[in-house]
Formats: sequence, structure tokens, C-alpha cells
Amino acid sequence: MARLRVGACLSLTGGYARFGRQAAAALEVWRAADGRADLLIEDDRGDRDRLRTALRGLAGRCDVLLGPYATDLMRAAGGVAADLDRLVWNHGGSGDDAETAHPGHVVSVPTPASRYADPFLRHLAAARDPARLYLVHGGGGFGRRVADGAETAARALGIDVARVGGLPEPGASARWNLLCAASFEEDVRTVAAARARPDPPGTVCAVAAGVRGFGGAVGDPEGVYGVGQWFPGRPREPELGLNEAAFIAAVRRRTGTLPDYPAAQAYAAAVIAAHCVRTAGSPARRPVWDVAASLRTTTLFGAFGIDPSTGAQTAHQAVLVRWTPAGPEAVGG
Repeated sequence: MARLRVGACLSLTGGYARFGRQAAAALEVWRAADGRADLLIEDDRGDRDRLRTALRGLAGRCDVLLGPYATDLMRAAGGVAADLDRLVWNHGGSGDDAETAHPGHVVSVPTPASRYADPFLRHLAAARDPARLYLVHGGGGFGRRVADGAETAARALGIDVARVGGLPEPGASARWNLLCAASFEEDVRTVAAARARPDPPGTVCAVAAGVRGFGGAVGDPEGVYGVGQWFPGRPREPELGLNEAAFIAAVRRRTGTLPDYPAAQAYAAAVIAAHCVRTAGSPARRPVWDVAASLRTTTLFGAFGIDPSTGAQTAHQAVLVRWTPAGPEAVGG
């Protein structure tokens, strides 16, 4: 095939810029390593209307379309892909509805939000901790999906769980644990408030704690658990793309910082998308979908495999990290 033309909509500015810029840097690393593709990135500014306009523009110029960061933007991207009869590769929207809304038009790389909390819940169950687990989520769809899945999984594991709109009233439980899933800023506020109480939770887990920026934002993160799509330190030799060490080194050369999971999942989506298009011998939606639906492989991000009826990710597992004095460390997943 001729050189691939790959287009991506990412939030280089706006509310999701913290993670959109990481994804953009990772895609530049992919382009340089691949050597047979051109990359065009449009700033969606964290706005759904801007995303729809930018993605339609990219569709006319690119063979491969990569979606945005954030579930609400990915929902909009899936609608555009279905309307144009195109395929969009979802690396940044883990909401279950974003992954399954447009079968045949969306291939998802991340673990769905409903399974996000699984490694933390398995950790609690293995510790036989009898304390009640309070689930606090934000107003967005992502947090609700994480809480929905966590509540169901916790009950199945025999964990005493309660879902609340905010932190429980002081004294509501003699001992309690906390899992929060919202925006980065909301999680930081919730964790800080919970740990400042006279009756702080025994164990705290926050989705935001799965990225390195959490440490500086919360002040004292030691002991807090985080869940994320990926975290370095659990290297495995992948079947496709760079290995973990090479990827981290390339990102550090480009940005001067270590990558978080938004970077790894964007890189993995580009690697897998390029592989599927080249295997299909055409960028046309149907043959590429057929290749993706039957593919079982690994990248530095982890396992890849989708439900062939929906496009939702089934093989990848989220990672549990714990903050130590030296920083976050992967402890399970």
C-alpha cells in the first residue's frame, strides 16, 4: 500500500488538553517509528461541535481516523463515523455506550468503564476487608459507568458497597473505604476532602490517581490507589509496535516527561489500526473491520481483542497502582 494518511482529533486546548497533548505526542512517536504514514492532528478544543466539524474534515483527507480523548467526545465521533460510513479507532473513550453505540463503525482499544474498577475490587476482596465501600462518581457518563460496573462487581465479590452522591456523613460507618470516579479535578477534590476528615477512609482509590499528575495535585498521595488503562513497570514483549522501554524513551525525548495511559492507548490504537489496514490491503471500512474483529494481539498497552458484534474491547485489563514515597507503582491488573 501507499503511505497511510492518518487523522486524529485531540484536545490540544480546552478541558481535556492535559491528556489530549499526551496522546498527540504519542502519535508523533508512532509516526516516526512507523515510517510509512503521514499524521494530521486537529484540535477539537474539548468541544463536541468542533469535534464533529474537524472529524468530517479529516475524513475527506485521511485513510485512518483516530478518535478523541474523553467519552463524551467519542460518542460524538462514533455518530460522525456511522453517518459517513467510516471506521473510527477509539483510544480515549472508555464509556460502555461509546464503545458499543455504532457496531461496525467503532473499534475500541481501552477497557470499558464498567470493568475499570475490577483490579481494585479484587484487591479488596483478597484482603477480606469488611469495611463498607462508598462509591462516589461525577455527573458525567464515564463516572456513572465506572460506578455501575463497580457496584455490580463488588456485590458479586461479597463487598459491602453503597453508592452515594458525595462523601458519606461523618460517622455513617465505623470503618469505610472510598472509590471515586469523576473528572481529574473532581477526583482530586474528593480525595483531599475525604483524607482531611476526622474519620478518613481506610483505603482510597481514585481513577485520577492512575496518572502521574495526581501526586502534585493532591499534595500527599501516599497510600492512595489508582486505576488506569496502563502503567509502566510491567513490561512484556508486544507482538505489534515498540516495546515499553522504547516507547517511554521516545516520549521522554519528545516531551521531557514520562507518559501516562492516554499516551499509551493512543499509540496502541495507531499501531493496531495501521496493522489492520495494511493486512486488509485497503482502508475501506468493511474489510478493515473484518480484520480487526478477528484480531487477537498485544501491544505495549496490553492485550487487544474486540467483541465482533459491537466493537467493544474484551481482552484488555485495567491496571491497579498504589502511590508510595517514590511515586506510583503497579500492583495488579
